[in-house]
Amino acid sequence: MKGVFIAFEGPEGGGKSTQLRLLGRGLEKRGLQPLLTKEPGGTPVGERIREIVLLEPELYITPPTEFLLYTASRAQHVGEVIRPALDAGRLVLCDRFTGASVAYQGYGRGLPLEVIDLFTRQATGGLKPDLTLLFDLEPEVGLARVVQRGQKDRLEQADLSFHRRVREGFLKQAEADPTWVTLDATLSAEALQPLIWEAVRSRLPGPHLVALSRALN
Repeated sequence: MKGVFIAFEGPEGGGKSTQLRLLGRGLEKRGLQPLLTKEPGGTPVGERIREIVLLEPELYITPPTEFLLYTASRAQHVGEVIRPALDAGRLVLCDRFTGASVAYQGYGRGLPLEVIDLFTRQATGGLKPDLTLLFDLEPEVGLARVVQRGQKDRLEQADLSFHRRVREGFLKQAEADPTWVTLDATLSAEALQPLIWEAVRSRLPGPHLVALSRALN
């Protein structure tokens, strides 16, 4: 039975990583065994790339190089982790996927969207999430949350105009793709959880969701 792939996307400070963990724990309590993973990262190679592209902001990295590093991490992630899990029938929850490259490197950095699409399709073999949850909020609100967390990574250090373009990129994708569900990330974590459960239960097709729906009830 084919697995189910759910991506968590959104601007900085939207709480997507927290909600991914909460959903994962909730599914485990209901007897499912979801795979929780992230980008960039998710593999030993990806974690090394993550250190370079996010956690060493003093390095000068051009926008094309940044995109290609993310894409290299994604290619390894799909081949080593995501596709094998989906082929085994598992539910995969991923903190960021291809939507992030469109938003950050396309809208944010200004790289051509057709180039991003071409390289992304090659890296993923055309793999797309069955559902993408977009945690949307104003950049000013999200960045204020980031400040409270402490040290910023490379993307978090970009100026406000960059983050406004990134948000626009996410919203444009959500408007164009019915597999995206936009959630108000200014809501509390507790208020968001039932909305997430409902999106997972109602938006995903396929026989796998028979078991998933039973687990959610």
